[in-house]
Amino acid sequence: MSVSTLSASNQNYLKAIWSLGEWSDEPVTTSAVAARVGVRMSTASDAVRKLGELGLLQHTPYGSMTLTDEGRSHAVAMVRRHRLIETFLVEVLDYRWDQVHDEADHLEHAVSDFLVERIAEHLGHPDRDPHGDPIPAADGTVTQLDAVSLTDLGTGRKARVERISDGDPGLLQFFAEHGIGVGTVLEATPGAPYSGAIDVVVEGSTRALTLGRAATDSVWVTP
Repeated sequence: MSVSTLSASNQNYLKAIWSLGEWSDEPVTTSAVAARVGVRMSTASDAVRKLGELGLLQHTPYGSMTLTDEGRSHAVAMVRRHRLIETFLVEVLDYRWDQVHDEADHLEHAVSDFLVERIAEHLGHPDRDPHGDPIPAADGTVTQLDAVSLTDLGTGRKARVERISDGDPGLLQFFAEHGIGVGTVLEATPGAPYSGAIDVVVEGSTRALTLGRAATDSVWVTP
């Protein structure tokens, strides 16, 4: 069954549930889903219950939830659509990387499976989107990056940026203005004492850029 047979709302919830567990080991709860989708707890609870009735997820009351095989298949299909559309907008239509997330959120519900595969073919079947997130393959395979957050890297080490969260367009603009993107090599050094910040120096530059926790949590690197 194609993910196109599901309502846009169900598509959104499945994608949100899968995405919450992609870069975090924290249990996926109804409150987390509500925050990700941007609805009230009662609305999210009702949606989760309906997804359970459709056999797309398993959920214990007041506990965490997991997608069934069918639910995961649909969720990954939506993630594939989203990330391919983002890549198409950047590479073909010259969007900036901070402009594509919301646009893809709207378009992903309107495209057909056929169009998604034509986009993938046109782009040469890319495996990463503009933010470094893996693009699931047509068969649902997802190649996870062996990366750590910049927060957990530790100081005094050089690393390559592999992925930057696309949740905050303003932060993406900030990084772009300072020459930080996917593939950038940088070195982390200690920030001011008790500040919770670190300084990074982009390869080829001598200027240090101070980043707070919100920024370093959004950047994933490989040493």
